[in-house]
Amino acid sequence: MIIGFGCDHAGIELKKTLMDYLSEKGHECIDYSPLSPGEKADYPVPGRAVAEAVVAGEVDKGVLICGTGIGISLAANKVPGVRAAVCSEPYSARMTVRHNDANIIAMGARVVGEDLAKMIVDEFFAAKFEGGRHQKRVDLIKEIEDNYSKYSC
Repeated sequence: MIIGFGCDHAGIELKKTLMDYLSEKGHECIDYSPLSPGEKADYPVPGRAVAEAVVAGEVDKGVLICGTGIGISLAANKVPGVRAAVCSEPYSARMTVRHNDANIIAMGARVVGEDLAKMIVDEFFAAKFEGGRHQKRVDLIKEIEDNYSKYSC
């Protein structure tokens, strides 16, 4: 699987840890925010970059990290076709794929530690969308995106 990574300055170290971890598991990791320690970055920029890469099919899924995971996921979710979920524990990471067909996981470097973050991504990438009654709900989300896209300039 090809995984796109993005982070702001708060997530640099956790991003590196997770990229190494997932690379060791055989995944190809692409960094959309190659920051150096001490360098500042605004979370909407990498959030958007990874989201656009997912929608364009450049990567299969994405991992986003900022201080809490909230801001970067909000930015990513503005891109139509993205379903980014902030998760701070493994169960939600698994269920957001199974029930919401999430294509991006976001987390907070100030919220989760390295070991917990590894468990979260393990559950996220092992999960499969269940379809069925959940497909209807994902379609309703897409309908909202489609309805509001007509207002875009």
